[in-house]
Amino acid sequence: MTKKTAFDRVLAARAQDKITIKDLIAGLTDDFIELHGDRAYGDDAAIYGGIGLLQQQPATLIGIRKADDEKSAADVHFGSAEPDGYRKALRLMKQAEKFQRPVITFINTPGAFPDVNAEYHGQGYLISQLILQGLQLKTPYLAIIVGEGGSGGALALAVGDCVWAFQDSIYSVLSPEGYATILWKDSSRVREAAEIMKLTPPELVEQGIIDKIIPEVRTKAEINQLKQQLFDKIKELSAIPTAELLRRRFARYRKF
Repeated sequence: MTKKTAFDRVLAARAQDKITIKDLIAGLTDDFIELHGDRAYGDDAAIYGGIGLLQQQPATLIGIRKADDEKSAADVHFGSAEPDGYRKALRLMKQAEKFQRPVITFINTPGAFPDVNAEYHGQGYLISQLILQGLQLKTPYLAIIVGEGGSGGALALAVGDCVWAFQDSIYSVLSPEGYATILWKDSSRVREAAEIMKLTPPELVEQGIIDKIIPEVRTKAEINQLKQQLFDKIKELSAIPTAELLRRRFARYRKF
């Protein structure tokens, strides 16, 4: 079997047949209730979140999602969240902390929506708040890179106690196309950029940026296997005193 190149992994992370965030959350939980709105400005469809039962354990699940179909692509800006979406995510995280529910995030985004209005409405500030508040969240917090993990838009929901990544995923400061354009003024060198950026799951594990690689899930059996892994990890994290949980989380990200 031919080994995948870094750019092959980029293409696989963007593939249309990858499981959607909605389907993944539906498969992992029972009685999931989607929660809407940021209580300040709007309700960004790119951020999909709510409360569900994970093996009868109440949990808050939040995902940055791409389109479920061509019709919904524009509604979610192809997976790029806006300020009201990030504000909604922060609201759900603080709600989870209040009611002592673990938080699980699912990330598939090329990055935050690059728009002037988004900046006017505090895009950068809200991303920084999600990072700051996420590091201080007094409840178990697990993040999973499902497809693309692009820039600060992904990091906003990826400062958990541990970070896992699907086998066909990427996680980086920007896209290979952006890297090639900025560094070399030549987007055709995208394959070379992907190799240099060290953005594939094996390279991310080696650098200590992610903790575990998850096989791709599509079937019910594969989703159930992931469900058990998530339940076991949450149980492990829940047994750690809060002060120690936060100390370990701070130490994890201080290494970077």
